[in-house]
Amino acid sequence: MDKIWLNGALLPVGKARIDPADRGFLLGDGLFETMAAQDGAVPELHRHYARLANGAAVLRIPVPLTLPQLDTAARSLLEANGLTEAAIRLTLTRGPGPRGLAPIASPTPTLLITAATLPPPGGPLRLITASIRRDETSPLSRIKTLNYLPGVLARIEAAEQGADDALLLNHQGFVAETSAATLFVHLGGTWFTPPVADGALPGILRATLLEAGRVREARLTPAQLLTAEAIFAGNALSLRSVIALDGHPIPQTHSAALS
Repeated sequence: MDKIWLNGALLPVGKARIDPADRGFLLGDGLFETMAAQDGAVPELHRHYARLANGAAVLRIPVPLTLPQLDTAARSLLEANGLTEAAIRLTLTRGPGPRGLAPIASPTPTLLITAATLPPPGGPLRLITASIRRDETSPLSRIKTLNYLPGVLARIEAAEQGADDALLLNHQGFVAETSAATLFVHLGGTWFTPPVADGALPGILRATLLEAGRVREARLTPAQLLTAEAIFAGNALSLRSVIALDGHPIPQTHSAALS
């Protein structure tokens, strides 16, 4: 990554500057989107923008770009870095502010976009059930905030137990998601994914599969996962099979019907 897009300008990485008073850095007061680029553009950009705008409305942060402007920014960033296939990260914060929690009435948001080569395809996943719970009652469970500490702690817990990722349950004990991916569970010949009301983030891959009728929403229990015919964990950048949950093997079948 040679150049980034920051507040309307393409800059060399070494020239970029984030204000030390930026609330995204100090308080996690912001949002992000991770997007996959193909052929020099982001095919699902409209879905990412809609989710960003929804999250920004919840946090009362102005979105400084329209969808066409974001498309132009993403394309120019990819071209500047000589990339056609890439992972793009967009970070939007409320911008700089005074000390304390109360935001100013008219913030000047910070918008940063970076691009990097796509990571290589990941292998099958071994999951453990995290001790930390997903708070399905919080509006923050439905948006991609910069505070990802529950996911970070869950991933640390997974690594300490020799697993690749962690399953997050909500406070009622129902399945929500993994630390950074949506779950797709094959039961009785049908693909299911947890509902947003149970703490599942409204993911982009999830939205496309639901819209195509390949997946249905359903409340899921940990016991059901152990009887699944297959489980996949997916996000905008990858779709990976789950081969074990808490040491119990999970079949690796039915991938073609989902992907």
